[in-house]
Amino acid sequence: MTKNILFLGVFLIQSLLFAQNNSAMPQSKPFTKNELTLINEKNHLHKFRVLLTTSRDDFRILRTKSIDLDPTDSSVKKLADRMLATVLDEETRGVGIAAPQIGINRNAVWIQRFDQKDQPFQFFINPKITWYSSLLQNGREGCLSIPDTIGNVVRSYAIRIEFYDLDGQFHDEVIEGFTAVIAQHEVDHLNGVLFTDRLQEQEKTTYTKAGAEQNLLYKKASE
Repeated sequence: MTKNILFLGVFLIQSLLFAQNNSAMPQSKPFTKNELTLINEKNHLHKFRVLLTTSRDDFRILRTKSIDLDPTDSSVKKLADRMLATVLDEETRGVGIAAPQIGINRNAVWIQRFDQKDQPFQFFINPKITWYSSLLQNGREGCLSIPDTIGNVVRSYAIRIEFYDLDGQFHDEVIEGFTAVIAQHEVDHLNGVLFTDRLQEQEKTTYTKAGAEQNLLYKKASE
């Protein structure tokens, strides 16, 4: 019992130190002139054009790894407003959107929080997934940037994710279920990864059922 208490105490101290070390404001580069032009070309209620994989120039941007931004930058709020207008627009309605999808390779995404009351959208600045559960879930996904394409994607059932909000506050949360799927999909965009890439990866992987529910899986131990 004493050893268990000691271990728990050490774990809590390490977790606190980890959170403190990672809550410092990230190093980032200011928005470029081109980024500011795109952000400011319309008012804050006007949606962006969504980039499509069918365009060579759009595809290049969608495949580029994004970089962090300063949560306190005055232009972040307008970027967030216009991204939200885009994902909520009837023509482009979705459950999440990443900055690369509107032409800006910065680490920022909107995610609909199906795990919270009233299922609000939340803006994640510089999100980093630090843990993936071994329990997986298989579900249908599409993408605003890949028209007329749907597939069943296997992703972790739960994740741990760090991010900043629009007030510059640091968060460290465990998210599960469909909200975790959305987060993984959008963070993939920040790394230049599309859900169709995940479909290709799955073809080389064997899974076993985690229980009676058809959509819960584990990756086969030998892989």
